[in-house]
Amino acid sequence: MATAVRAPSYLDGLDAETFDLTAYLAQFDAEILDDPEGRRTLTRLNPLLFGLVYLRHHLRDSEGRITFGDAHLDWCRAARKWVRPPTRPAVDRDAYIAPRNMGKSTWWFLILPMWAAAHGHVKFAAAFASSATQAETHLSTFKAEIDRNELLRRDFRTLCTPAKRPSGANVADTQSMYIAESGFVFAARGIDSSNLGMKVGERRPDLILCDDIEPDESSYSLDLARKRRTTLIDSILPLNVYARVVISGTVTMPGSIVHQLVKHARGVETADWIQEEGFRAHYTPPIIKRDDGTERSVWPAKWPYPYLTSIAHTRSYAKNMANDPMGANGDLWTPDDFRYPGDEGVDPITHMMLSIDPAVTAKKGSDFTAMAVVSWSAQRRRCTVHAATAMKIQPGPLLRERVLALLDEFPEIGLILIEVNQGQDTWQAILHDMPVKVKPVSQTENKFVRAEGVLHHYQRGRVIHARRLVELEQQMCAFPKAPHDDLVDAVGSAIRRFIPNKPREASKATKASYL
Repeated sequence: MATAVRAPSYLDGLDAETFDLTAYLAQFDAEILDDPEGRRTLTRLNPLLFGLVYLRHHLRDSEGRITFGDAHLDWCRAARKWVRPPTRPAVDRDAYIAPRNMGKSTWWFLILPMWAAAHGHVKFAAAFASSATQAETHLSTFKAEIDRNELLRRDFRTLCTPAKRPSGANVADTQSMYIAESGFVFAARGIDSSNLGMKVGERRPDLILCDDIEPDESSYSLDLARKRRTTLIDSILPLNVYARVVISGTVTMPGSIVHQLVKHARGVETADWIQEEGFRAHYTPPIIKRDDGTERSVWPAKWPYPYLTSIAHTRSYAKNMANDPMGANGDLWTPDDFRYPGDEGVDPITHMMLSIDPAVTAKKGSDFTAMAVVSWSAQRRRCTVHAATAMKIQPGPLLRERVLALLDEFPEIGLILIEVNQGQDTWQAILHDMPVKVKPVSQTENKFVRAEGVLHHYQRGRVIHARRLVELEQQMCAFPKAPHDDLVDAVGSAIRRFIPNKPREASKATKASYL
């Protein structure tokens, strides 16, 4: 067949709720799909159709159905960019975070690299996983297809045939590397393997895949996470600065590489390394909000919406589905400790304060400056946390401006409480002539003991949150294992001010104790 056939762009703008597989396949002429050249032509720019034609058995569920979630369609659209090689360094780096069991490995280690290799969009794929065994397992799945998939072997013979030496031996067909007669190379490594300088001849990877490069929390730590990040930045990315780079995964613990990428994707906080290395992050939640405000499942056929809502309160859902490490095991708070306003609405406010736990500098290794707005209701005899935010901000005019902005946003604030264990003169110079009283406080009690006292008030219903405060609740549920606890300190200081721990003082949560 000599006539070029343009692949329909039926994926554009569609999601899992509106995608109709039957209608999608009906666009393609059956006679063209029955011909090798027709199949190659139609799938050249269409990774989804490639998967349906050549790797359909990997897309069926236990009942033989083929269904898709939003992330699958997004990944296919993203992979189409591989058709054109990058023209500038470090411009094609993406991270995709989705619920566990979404099929990330099937798509990123098998379907998408197979499509790109078959059509010559990618010449050398280097794939990394948390362990060498895990990465080699993915490669063995790839090699099983090129060994036994009759349709794939018929249409892409040189991809499915190992390159040979003059002696007749394979150039490379091992557990960790495959080199095809077409010239395509697929190398699989554990992320802690020796990777620096990986190349075949003069070729370096033009596709770098990092799938689940972090282990589960039981065998992970913040120190190991920092080492993994260093390996990624110093050893893997330099393999080829022009390579397309994809990180896919699910959060394993607070402060992990993937957790930082989730926060970047959600606009909460961008770690310095993410900005410096030029990563774009794409987050897929388990529950999608429609334009009209109603909700649906990200993968209706696998996870019906009623099922997701029935487990949405669990730690497993938070951590493994929503990629919210509030699901991680801290030593104090659990998600059940957080209460929100009921039908009666937000408590009437007797007093409100702004509590600040400041950082002395805004350097990379510094703590965050945390600010929390907390009120006390004499009528309900409990505190409400209205806002909690943490930022890296240089002590000076910008911090002052941020404080004044919060005073404008919450005019009920009558006191600024600021911890002055370090840099007391600095804070007095910044917060001079405020429209409300500024009260410095020095902490002398152990941080964990202070947090235990605050948790006591949460568990007895003396503290509610005005709304879901994601960053604060994550820090509390991971405390003291979280990489940062500045918000815990800022909120805790205010609550302890309103509700002192000593019984005789607790009964006097009045204007005197407030000031």
